[in-house]
Amino acid sequence: MIRRHPKEKNMRRALLALMTLAALPLSAQTADEIVSKYVKTIGGMDKLQAVKSVRRSGKFTGGGGFEARVLEEKRRPDQIRQEFSIQGMVGVTAYDGRSGWKIEPWQGKKDPEPLGEEEMKSIVEDSDFDGPLVNYASKGNKVEYAGMEPVEGTDAYKLKVTLKNGDVEYFYMDTDYYVPIKIETQRFVRGEQREYETSLGDYKEVAGVYFPYSSETNAKGSPFKQKISIEKIEVNVTLAESRFVEPRVTGQLPAAAPDASNLQPKPPEEKKPPQTEQKKPPVPLTRRFAAPSPDGRGIFLASLLPGEKVAEGRMRGAR
Repeated sequence: MIRRHPKEKNMRRALLALMTLAALPLSAQTADEIVSKYVKTIGGMDKLQAVKSVRRSGKFTGGGGFEARVLEEKRRPDQIRQEFSIQGMVGVTAYDGRSGWKIEPWQGKKDPEPLGEEEMKSIVEDSDFDGPLVNYASKGNKVEYAGMEPVEGTDAYKLKVTLKNGDVEYFYMDTDYYVPIKIETQRFVRGEQREYETSLGDYKEVAGVYFPYSSETNAKGSPFKQKISIEKIEVNVTLAESRFVEPRVTGQLPAAAPDASNLQPKPPEEKKPPQTEQKKPPVPLTRRFAAPSPDGRGIFLASLLPGEKVAEGRMRGAR
């Protein structure tokens, strides 16, 4: 029988422990590290939590030179209003934390109506004030490290984000600044599942927090892109509750029967010039749009994520 020295036994045990640890999956730890550095880079949790409301306004550019004005207002914890303006028409999609509604004037609908099931699912995701990565576990989301993958020829950390509702998104994080430079989503558009890519860039600081001012979205594999150029971001603005709550439509009272003794002859009807057909906006590609409906659902403005703590516009993806 061979007896081993106690020191040799201890060394073997230590080596075995190290080998066991090395065999354990590191994805959760790596994902947490990336998310933690992301939060730190964009300003830190304290500054993020100090932002209670935000208003973004800018320009939407689609194919063929099509342009429209876009506006998004958000208020903690989960209220959101998105507007899409074209040719004097303003479409609205909003969520007050309990119910969602929309107005689509280009469809001949001037009164608010409830969101459909897919629209509702989408806008609830959009209402997440800080995005799915910040405090992801407490929201019921799951984040996993999925390795390295190139984005425009440069490696990026790939995170698989499974939302509480089961939807899956992939965030590609910059290896220097740990912020998302591309997001891949899978969404149902008019009953069909489609994949989209959104590139983020042109990062600027507002009240100590960094936001991307530019986003480009396209169907995966398609060269056709839709772009949002944010021109102004305001934080901690006063946003009334009425901005998010569905407005009540006051019905008209029935007209009283006319008194024949007081009837006056009707003036001749004024001839109106022929109206030109109003141009409808294109269907935006991202799930964060809707206008005849974003992603076929009803959200107008991309919910942009905060950016990086570096010189303005320096991030890759801000080309």
